[in-house]
Amino acid sequence: MYYKHIAIEGNIGSGKTTLATMLSSDFNLRLILESFAENPFLPKFYDSPDKHAFPLELFFMAERYHQLKKLNEQDLFQPGMISDYFFVKSKLFAKNNLQHDENQLFNRLFEIMFSFLSNPDILVYLHANIDRLQQNIGKRGRNFEQNISNMYLQNIQDKYLDYLRKQDDFPVLVFNVTDVDFIADKSVYEKIKKCLLIPYANGFHQFDL
Repeated sequence: MYYKHIAIEGNIGSGKTTLATMLSSDFNLRLILESFAENPFLPKFYDSPDKHAFPLELFFMAERYHQLKKLNEQDLFQPGMISDYFFVKSKLFAKNNLQHDENQLFNRLFEIMFSFLSNPDILVYLHANIDRLQQNIGKRGRNFEQNISNMYLQNIQDKYLDYLRKQDDFPVLVFNVTDVDFIADKSVYEKIKKCLLIPYANGFHQFDL
């Protein structure tokens, strides 16, 4: 394993937490999961986005920052870790959800926090088309997610891919999981695992499974 910190990213319903949990077990990595359920503004946001978007995104960013900052301050000889998010997620969702003036303020706070954090050594992005994402969202049955629109998911997807294609600070492995199930089909999961055992140049690398 070349990578001390692996971040798993993807749209809502792409399987981030499931994959991070599986890889954590197999590679003996500390598992860092986002505590979305602790955000009191999340159900309110889906009912009234304009009213609750700013406190929603501030809460998420603060929680992510405190979690990652604490880990960065721990002993460097601790085992590697895998997270089901990357801190830049805060900026991408804010760009999608906030009004212009709110987003400007949010970005100022984001840049201050981000300056104290380190990038992951590698990022895995799980890409699925909107129909597949909606299927996954329906299956997991969180009430507040059931009315997420296709347009919302597409906007989030576009912002992720635009950012990831442009950055060159670390390798990004993009796996197309639209037509595969890495939980049910172990051969698909093994392909993902093998890809993480190879060193990559910084930038965008795309794979079909």
